[in-house]
Amino acid sequence: MRILVTGATGQLGSMLRSMVGSNTNGLEFVFKSSSELDITDIDAVNEALSQQHYDYCINCAAFTNVDKAETETERAKEVNIIGARNMAMGCAQQHTVLIHISTDFVFDGYLNVPYKEEDIARPIGFYGDTKYKGERAIINNLEEHFIIRTSWLYSEFGHNFMKTMLRLGSEKKELSVVYDQVGTPTYAGDLAALILMIIKGGSKKYGVYHYSNEGVASWYDFAKSIFDLQRIRIELHPILSEEYPTPAERPKYSVLDKSKVKRTFNIAIPYWRDSLGIALKAVSETPV
Repeated sequence: MRILVTGATGQLGSMLRSMVGSNTNGLEFVFKSSSELDITDIDAVNEALSQQHYDYCINCAAFTNVDKAETETERAKEVNIIGARNMAMGCAQQHTVLIHISTDFVFDGYLNVPYKEEDIARPIGFYGDTKYKGERAIINNLEEHFIIRTSWLYSEFGHNFMKTMLRLGSEKKELSVVYDQVGTPTYAGDLAALILMIIKGGSKKYGVYHYSNEGVASWYDFAKSIFDLQRIRIELHPILSEEYPTPAERPKYSVLDKSKVKRTFNIAIPYWRDSLGIALKAVSETPV
């Protein structure tokens, strides 16, 4: 079984590479960075998918800078909408199952109960809007797809909140972090494990799924746990979002309901703070 991974140098792509190498248990992975395969180029996508047969494609390629998406709108649309459509159309031609990564930012954050897959998507920022339209492009062009919405992704790879806090913790004596945005930190290693399980199991239960770690936290809680677990002494202040304005508005509540993914694949999902401990150990062992 052969699997193509796009966006291979991002957090999730790097995590998958670290977990599987080039071959594991009959699974052969081909990793393509965004410079090696530009998913916005339909000809390049078709050529890559037709060169050899892929049973699965894991699309990790995305424009993920939430704030830059507000100004770099054309690029965000190209990658998150056109790119997603290209992958779906290419996979349809080659009978390849597409596993596509989406986001909690497709929701507006106005609910106070965890979001289910069938809840209405109402993005409040350009990033979330492009990701949702990318989902629709896949659904409209390819039946054999898994769309996995996740939240607050972090790992020992790439740029993310955990690594930013570790850096700031070594530079500053005090720090302010918002506490009125609530969601669930998700370790990329746990998400990668789910994806590999779907592939190895050969599931045909296609559709949209929500996956994050278990539990709920604010960004303040997330930061405090990072500092506590690493025994970093820093004065941490909780602040409101309005005290830390950003170009893009964030959902105030984006906790995802994981009932469907747990029921469908019979999995137990780790609690976010337990996975954070694993990630912190990994980042200390990963070369910069």
